[in-house]
Amino acid sequence: MIANCEGTYSTAGPSKCGGASANCFSFQAPPSYAKALAWSGIDLVNIANNHSMDYLTRGLLQTKAALKKVGVAYAGPPNTVTIMNEDGLRVAVMGFSPYPWSAPLNNIPAAAKLVRRAAAEANIVIVLMHAGAEGANEIHTPYGSEYAYGEDRGNVRAFSHAMINAGADLVFGSGPHVIRGIERYKNHLIAYSLGNFAGWGNFGLGGNLSLSGLLTVRIDGTGRILGGRWQSLYVARPGVPRVDGANTSAHLVSSLSAGDFAHTYRLDSSGNFTGK
Repeated sequence: MIANCEGTYSTAGPSKCGGASANCFSFQAPPSYAKALAWSGIDLVNIANNHSMDYLTRGLLQTKAALKKVGVAYAGPPNTVTIMNEDGLRVAVMGFSPYPWSAPLNNIPAAAKLVRRAAAEANIVIVLMHAGAEGANEIHTPYGSEYAYGEDRGNVRAFSHAMINAGADLVFGSGPHVIRGIERYKNHLIAYSLGNFAGWGNFGLGGNLSLSGLLTVRIDGTGRILGGRWQSLYVARPGVPRVDGANTSAHLVSSLSAGDFAHTYRLDSSGNFTGK
């Protein structure tokens, strides 16, 4: 299982905010809390995002050490391909964001070069991107570059398509804090945003901000999509994921996928889809 780690596992110390701005957010949990990731079945997290350096280099190093201690791999450092061995297959995972402490989202040729390197080393290639504008209304996947807080948060369509063209089998996105649609591009799956999953009072909730999904994708050893399932969730205060029996987020992702993309995967009433 893969997730985006939106914060640090670190001890008290200086943060990027320094108490200077009410609109600056620094996320931190004790390093010992990283064991919750392993307990919940998460095998790898993406640390290529805007909160990995909330507590500066010291906090990032502590986060990496905490993850290593509990046996959770991470992807996202510059020029780094993380290789995992699953059922006799080599799975390469890379994380990209628009920040210098991660692989480069906004340098598409450099990103594609890293993906080609991964494709030469592994059977399956997965790209994680932390990109796109933030907010309750950012549910559609636009064309062109997106901006938030004065930052260029990438051209998610151009980036994702380039990564598939370079050899990626799957692309998963985070960053907007809301659900976005799923595109079927050259028979590969791009999930542009799965929304928030869990936190503790650190994310805005309500409406679209509380809708979430657990996406399971079945693929064969060549990267061919066999099918999968979208499990509808909602994030209850103060930030705990709950199963949504009404399948609200599945209905939303189906609508967004059909409206935003020429090709997608059709979800049935339970959130299941096939690769056909």
